[in-house]
Amino acid sequence: MRLTGTFLARAKVDENAILAEAQEPLVSLQLRCGGEVPGPIAIPELREAVMQCLANNRQVSRGFSAFDGEERIEGWVELVPNEKAGGCILGISDWQATAYEIEADPQYEQRRLDVDRSVAEIAARLDANQCILAVEGRAADVVDAVGIMAAATGRPWTEFVTFPGDSHRQPLHWRLLDGAHCTIAGSERSWSVHLVPLGPARSGADGFELYLIPDRILTPVASEPAARTSGVSHTIGRELAPVLRQPIARIIANAETIRTKMAGPLAEEYSSYAADISNAGQHLLSLIEDLSDLEVVEADDFSTAPDEIDLGDVARRSTGILSVRAQEKNIRLEAPGFDESVPARAEFRRVLQILLNLVGNAIRYAPEGSTVTISLAQMGGHARVQVSDEGPGLDADQQAVIFEKFERLGRTGDGGSGLGLYISRRIARAMGGELSVESAPGAGARFTLDLPPGK
Repeated sequence: MRLTGTFLARAKVDENAILAEAQEPLVSLQLRCGGEVPGPIAIPELREAVMQCLANNRQVSRGFSAFDGEERIEGWVELVPNEKAGGCILGISDWQATAYEIEADPQYEQRRLDVDRSVAEIAARLDANQCILAVEGRAADVVDAVGIMAAATGRPWTEFVTFPGDSHRQPLHWRLLDGAHCTIAGSERSWSVHLVPLGPARSGADGFELYLIPDRILTPVASEPAARTSGVSHTIGRELAPVLRQPIARIIANAETIRTKMAGPLAEEYSSYAADISNAGQHLLSLIEDLSDLEVVEADDFSTAPDEIDLGDVARRSTGILSVRAQEKNIRLEAPGFDESVPARAEFRRVLQILLNLVGNAIRYAPEGSTVTISLAQMGGHARVQVSDEGPGLDADQQAVIFEKFERLGRTGDGGSGLGLYISRRIARAMGGELSVESAPGAGARFTLDLPPGK
């Protein structure tokens, strides 16, 4: 058979579905999708058409679509068996490329990120080339793999996972990897990928956050008796949290799919019901996390891992994470500028946890249209970060009890557990610092986190 007609690009494929020769723009698409020439066809729908032609030894004509991370490609492919050399010959026509546009609801994306952060068992910070800067993960089946990754900073994270049935050059464009499934040496579970681009317009220019989420939780094993504090047995963090976290997160994710009508049209009242389910799930998940943290910080052996950090960097990250929540209430977050820096000696993750709690509380209780300000200072031998709001303020009696366990100052129905500030102060003191508040009724509140100064 002969391939007749006018084509934008032609190519030869051997009997093993290897793209042996190709013309532009097919060559560039093959490379952008992680393939090589010669090499296995990296465009899934073209590969399906080739396999159909080879299996049936007959002509195939069909439309195809592809995505290279930046553009959506649609076209028409015709294939005929190559009777002389084996394999087949293909031709591409009606090629149309359109720029990728972000269509997702930013609120949905933020909720998806919140859920994935809760259930991810491996988290990493990557540079703009998807190379590892830092990684953490404590699940029993990935401890060794995480240790190897942590010792290999500067190398692409994709070197340490396997994408089943995939022979593409890695790392691919982040949009091609987001949502992909992979396996990790030592783990029998399958893991899904969530990549969060950082930088202007979610470009990834400032790197990425990577979350690896397992398809199931590990089967709980018998453990030593739970730690006891003040005569009370705590079992949430050690035994219940790992079991409850993932199924609750799946309930939230499914409710969000229904709420945003991604699965199809839905009557408005049912979308509202799904929103209620999602909000209740988020509240329950937050409560579990708080109870888990409570067990950790009240343990006799609780300690932190201090390092040299920049409070300006932590403050900017906290506002970036909570920006969507602030926009929902029309609240302006005023963060330190990129030229502002205050070195401190503390654990980055714990300081971020404290600031997320302080800024999150300010957003929750401040009036709509107001401003929440995060500022830096070096005072009295301390590195200082402050969170100020324009809310109703606190009287002297409220200030005296606000850091106590389960204290919510009489508020109900606000989604809080009354543990966040208690846990935050325990963490601050464990790092050699202090967390305090200054306020007056009607004058807002200012929370101050003091930490040991850095070099």
